[in-house]
Amino acid sequence: MGVTRRIIFPTIRLILWAVIAAALVKIAFAGADVSTVDTSLQPTGAIVEPTVEVATATVTNAVTVQASVTPDPAVVVRATLAGTVSKLLAADGAAVAAGTPVLEIRQETPQDPVVRTDPETGEQTTTERRPKVTLETVTAPVAGTLTLPTLKDQVVSVGDEVGKVAPGTLSVAGTLTPDQQYRLVGAPTQASVTLTGGPAPFECTGLRVGAAPTTGSDEATEVTPSSSGTVTCAIPAGITAFPGLGATIEITNGTAADAVVVPITAVQGTVQAGNVWVVAGDGSSEKRAIILGLTDGKNVQVTEGLAVGDTILEFIPVPGGTGQPVDCSVTYDPAVCGG
Repeated sequence: MGVTRRIIFPTIRLILWAVIAAALVKIAFAGADVSTVDTSLQPTGAIVEPTVEVATATVTNAVTVQASVTPDPAVVVRATLAGTVSKLLAADGAAVAAGTPVLEIRQETPQDPVVRTDPETGEQTTTERRPKVTLETVTAPVAGTLTLPTLKDQVVSVGDEVGKVAPGTLSVAGTLTPDQQYRLVGAPTQASVTLTGGPAPFECTGLRVGAAPTTGSDEATEVTPSSSGTVTCAIPAGITAFPGLGATIEITNGTAADAVVVPITAVQGTVQAGNVWVVAGDGSSEKRAIILGLTDGKNVQVTEGLAVGDTILEFIPVPGGTGQPVDCSVTYDPAVCGG
């Protein structure tokens, strides 16, 4: 142990100091290598457009519409003959059935007089004729409660409103966005309705899809700037409902099993015809026209133009070749997304 302290440790210290001294001499006369390579302008990433592979799936075109319960509008009773009201056959406020006589209209048409000439004397005799009388009975077009403001001896023309019949039935009615209206082209005549706080969902009949009214009225469904159409459906007898009650209409307008589908974000256009960008083996993309079928709001059926396994861009490219895609489900641009 004494040899180690007296000889070995001092020798090692001398060697370390010698190495350090040599290094300091080199730095003093040669300088240290502090050069660097400027990499600040070198790209560290690349823009890669997301792609998706064409696959098969079941597509159900189901549209859900927020609606409300509304009383069915009164049906107008119109005059079917020009003349004078000769009889009132029903009272104002009466309950009537379809075909119930409401009032009678009398029409008098003048007739030319009869002129006779005596063959011997040549004297002419003129005989006046009574007017031709035509009677027409106006009936209630539907069953309900009659409103009859028309008075006896009132003069009316063909088509004049002489009364109204409120059927007392209810419907559910809601507004449609342009997308929903397209998806309901050729819609069925029935739908499933759920009343807020009401009975279990039930089937309503007489489903009607139409354009939004141009003018508002007490009987019209409220139309917002984003709506382009209306949907109404009759509440069947036996279902208890009240005007103003909230409702949901669920309409299934077709189902396609094992259909060729792509995301709607990949398609320019949403109805009948569209465009997608097919990715080639070298990574380039080419615009291709396709024929569209059903959609569920996320995917759309492709009936022509694509095959299972094809690769397409997941989002529509921005015009001008910026390389940045457009997600039409987030930012809708008609010039890009179409439809």
